Amino acid sequence: MKLVPKTRGGALWRFALAAVLVIGFTAATTAVAGLLKVKQIEDYFNQTSAIKGADVQLPSPGAPETLLLIGSDHRAGTSYSSANTDTMMLVRIDDNSSTINMLSIPRDLRVQLPDGTAKLNAAYSEGGPNLLIKTLKQQVFPGLVVNHILDLNFGGFQDLVNAIGCVYTDVDHRYYNNTAQTDYSSIDIQPGYQKLCGTQALEFVRFRHTDSDIVRNARQQDFIRWAKDQFSISQLLSEEDKLLKIFGAHVQTDHFLHTEDGLIDLFDLVINADKLTLKQIPFPAVFLPCGGGDGQTPCYVTSTPGAMESAYQKFMTPTTANATTSSKHKGAGKAHKTPTAGLTSDVTDARNQALDLGKLGFPIYYPKLLPAATDEWQPTYCTSASGNCDEYPNPGYEYNGAYPRAYHIHGEDGGVYPAYRITVMLNSALGDYYGIQGTTWLHPPILNATSSTENVNGKLLQIFKNGAHVSLVAWRTPLATYWVSNTLEDALSNNQMIGIAASLTEAP
Repeated sequence: MKLVPKTRGGALWRFALAAVLVIGFTAATTAVAGLLKVKQIEDYFNQTSAIKGADVQLPSPGAPETLLLIGSDHRAGTSYSSANTDTMMLVRIDDNSSTINMLSIPRDLRVQLPDGTAKLNAAYSEGGPNLLIKTLKQQVFPGLVVNHILDLNFGGFQDLVNAIGCVYTDVDHRYYNNTAQTDYSSIDIQPGYQKLCGTQALEFVRFRHTDSDIVRNARQQDFIRWAKDQFSISQLLSEEDKLLKIFGAHVQTDHFLHTEDGLIDLFDLVINADKLTLKQIPFPAVFLPCGGGDGQTPCYVTSTPGAMESAYQKFMTPTTANATTSSKHKGAGKAHKTPTAGLTSDVTDARNQALDLGKLGFPIYYPKLLPAATDEWQPTYCTSASGNCDEYPNPGYEYNGAYPRAYHIHGEDGGVYPAYRITVMLNSALGDYYGIQGTTWLHPPILNATSSTENVNGKLLQIFKNGAHVSLVAWRTPLATYWVSNTLEDALSNNQMIGIAASLTEAP
């Protein structure tokens, strides 16, 4: 057996949502102490029984691995028949790649099960992880080999998020529902950058009722990235025993992760993974008509074999170091003009947003450029006064002050920082919103991992990427920090993101 070097940090890697990621750091880092510590971690994992008969294969030492991460309400020792899963995510760890690749599979994907046509999440209810893997291999990704399974229940997710001190989250729009009006779960979260703790974090990553399963998958993967950028190994080590106990009590794994050999093999592989970025591979979903005259047609997602194979190959392919940096935007260097492709001027509406915010004690910047309208998008600023971004059947007063929103962020340093959020709706049915954020908190965790910088229109922009896509562009002044957040699915192009950020103008 090979032990990871004692002087290097690592991760057991980014399990099911964000909290499991944190346990990965702790497990791998503490394992460097030697076999005694590995044995202790094995004991924590043995708090729950291993998944019996799981179709997993332990790879050769050091070879790339594929993890199947499941988020469910299942508790070890109980039947799967009454269990549900909201999250099915594949994670690819490869020491030859500059990224950790993630591919979420829609729970509404139409498949054939022993009892007939059903959604993919029904495979979990009918036969647990084993039937789920079998269905994925036969009908979604032929050739898929799963090396480890980790099934985190919802209670464990909440406990883990609370144990790490919660996660700063870039909330794209107003999330509200009261079960008195609908038959789905309650949620009450305002737009803007903020700390989400257990219950709210779970509500946020599980939400899907006014968008789609694809958007929820993107939201979960974004939550993982935000958590990854927030926590250092030293922070996690200070809570290692608490985190590992929670993890062991709420996560079921394959039998290999209940052995010293299996744990050490995974630790050895991911020992350098902490510095890698996360790359989201979109699932090529096609939404089928649903409801119908009788309202009984299920809302299935489908795809073509060729499209699914293409997505799977992207997932399996390691990312070369230069592939994560745009050839057009490599660094600060010479100043560039503001890119305007796919953008249109809209100064009046944006300025009105700034005026509606009032005086916040620091300069308010608004963008002069807006994405051009398309057949799919009709970009518009959300305003509480008009109610154009309210969601039926919620009462309009629940959106008062949300669009635009002036508020305060409670920083991890104990400070309280004035902030604002301007929200732009591209398509509410698709769940496409992007935002402009400003705050006097000069160093929020979301800005910890810059991909590159570029001088555009006299502004030194910090560019943050999710794979090849620009997910956020930030700009700092001595008084405040400002950024433009892409939609959850990174629907805006790289040029549009950079152009919008470069057009930020101080309000009078």
